Amino acid sequence: MGPEPRIAVELVYALPDAQEVISLEVARGTTVAHAIDLSGLSARHGVSPTLAHVGIYGRRVAPHTVLRDGDRVEVYRALVADPKQARRRRAARSG
Repeated sequence: MGPEPRIAVELVYALPDAQEVISLEVARGTTVAHAIDLSGLSARHGVSPTLAHVGIYGRRVAPHTVLRDGDRVEVYRALVADPKQARRRRAARSG
């Protein structure tokens, strides 16, 4: 039997002042969580592969989602401020 089929995927992690883009070639059947683990984001930024909020092309998915060739996995950071509270503070200052 030949080598295991591989697929190309891309992981994106946005930092406050930059964006990290990681291109990977993984085995067919790899999950989002496994790809995050393989990417090294856990070691560099403390991203938990099983607890991270993730999406593929802007659509939220679960960490156990199986990747397809060409997928762009987006790893989302936690919000710094609640958007509703921030809007209320701005409205109170201006009104």
